[in-house]
Amino acid sequence: MKRFVFSLAWPFALLLASSLASGAVVEHTFNIGNFTVSRLCNQHVITAVNESLPGPTINVEEGDTLVVHAINNSPYNITLHWHGIFQLLTAWADGPESVTQCPIRPGGRYTYRFNITGQEGTLWWHSHSSFLRATVYGALIIRPRRGHSYPFPSVYQEVPLLIGEWWNANVVDVENNATETGLGPVDSDAYTINGLPGDSYNCSQNQTYQLQVKQGKTYLLRIINAALNEQHFFMIANHTFTVVAIDASYTQHYNTDIIVLAPGQTVDALVTTNQTLGSYYMVFNPYHSNPNVGINANITRGVMVYENATSASPIMPNLPAQTDTSEAHKFYTNITGLAGGPHWVPVPRHVDEHMFITFGIGLDHCNETGPNGCGGTNFRLSASMNNESFVLPKGLSMMEAFYRNVSGVYTRDFPSNPPFVFNYTDPALETNGTAIAYAPKSTKVKTLKFNSTVQVVLQNTAILARENHPIHLHSFNFHVLAQGFGNYDSNVDESKFNLHNPQIRNTVAVPVGGWAVIRFQANNPGIWLVHCHLETHLPWGLAMAFEVENGPEPWVLPPPPADLPQC
Repeated sequence: MKRFVFSLAWPFALLLASSLASGAVVEHTFNIGNFTVSRLCNQHVITAVNESLPGPTINVEEGDTLVVHAINNSPYNITLHWHGIFQLLTAWADGPESVTQCPIRPGGRYTYRFNITGQEGTLWWHSHSSFLRATVYGALIIRPRRGHSYPFPSVYQEVPLLIGEWWNANVVDVENNATETGLGPVDSDAYTINGLPGDSYNCSQNQTYQLQVKQGKTYLLRIINAALNEQHFFMIANHTFTVVAIDASYTQHYNTDIIVLAPGQTVDALVTTNQTLGSYYMVFNPYHSNPNVGINANITRGVMVYENATSASPIMPNLPAQTDTSEAHKFYTNITGLAGGPHWVPVPRHVDEHMFITFGIGLDHCNETGPNGCGGTNFRLSASMNNESFVLPKGLSMMEAFYRNVSGVYTRDFPSNPPFVFNYTDPALETNGTAIAYAPKSTKVKTLKFNSTVQVVLQNTAILARENHPIHLHSFNFHVLAQGFGNYDSNVDESKFNLHNPQIRNTVAVPVGGWAVIRFQANNPGIWLVHCHLETHLPWGLAMAFEVENGPEPWVLPPPPADLPQC
């Protein structure tokens, strides 16, 4: 049996070897530093890459090797994460601070080098240190290698659209203030499209993203939710979309007039300019899965302008209610994978590891003293998975501890099931769930055999607040077998599994008061973070990590690069 399991990895090894032999080397230099921008009537100093917001778009072909020289001229520690990249045998380049590397300190530098194998579509890169993701991010576009084509009709133009989140404050101070008070951060002041807030905000009439189009053409929109904390509906007035990929995985063509994205997710969608000459608003409208949780409820909008249009007033779409969970769930669940398409991976049928992970918001005891400690309360906000609230280690990174077999950095006892069973989605827990809201702080991993197949039930809880949570798995894509509301029941819900053409993602939006079942193959040795991609929730502890053991040669974690930052 072991011989058969190991044999499943060899096609990946051959693919990686082929890519290294045939692909190009694409090289970038990222100068990370502070510069001044004007937004919402004021001048602000922000941290960004190459004095650009968003940062540079990286364009590669499948099979290329990407080399990024990161030079930290900012006053902050920083790392970079390549969201959705497999990092096959390049785990040291994944980027989450204290997990795969120590931070690049001010004045330091680090070269990220990795091959892009078996992936096409839209991904992105961002800081994986504190709230700096608000301004340190950009698109990473992977096109088919030469001689290969898209599995959809040719397009006239490709257009990246990045939804961002803006604070009229230093975002590091925003995070620090939230840490000091033990409460959530202040709401952002605006959302942006490609760095611009749009004409619905003060002083922003001339900071509205415009897309100039020709009538009768088809455009490929590469849509990225780079916002820190909010999911979004996306619409273009009087136009419809054909979704052709999500999270850099091709889909069956799905026609819709509304697209929904959680933070971390991407959507590739075709739009045909088949309307009368004119101007049409493109609108990102936040999806508010729990009306009792405060958010920035503002929209952001750009304008799609037809060539030779004379109309001065853009047309607005009819937006869904921000609390329209049924509309969001419809989009999230109706998409299916393109079985047999480029880079399609069939669903593994034999499962080696079964996990049931409950997660949600909780509380932690406040040990701060003085009038400002935890806002004058005796608690601070926290979060957990299976009643373990994740803490990033100090000193050695988890990956170095794994590679050097150093104990004391993390433990290998993350539970495969919650410690006790309760009515996970009972609405009453939002108001009287404090008795089970406290979870111990820990740095625990789940150890996986190399190339094992893992199935995870991700179960939202209602403790303190029911929300839709986007869960991101580093290094791996996974099949989303099913999603639903309420408590997962294997006796009922296994019959809903799509084992033929499920969607493939790296970030799944687990329904508010509900669950999702994912399945993946642990075919890459290293330490891989699993966390909620709402930026507030990772520091609170809504995370865990997988430790994937080394396999047979060549599937062994290589030595760290010589320039790997030290703690």
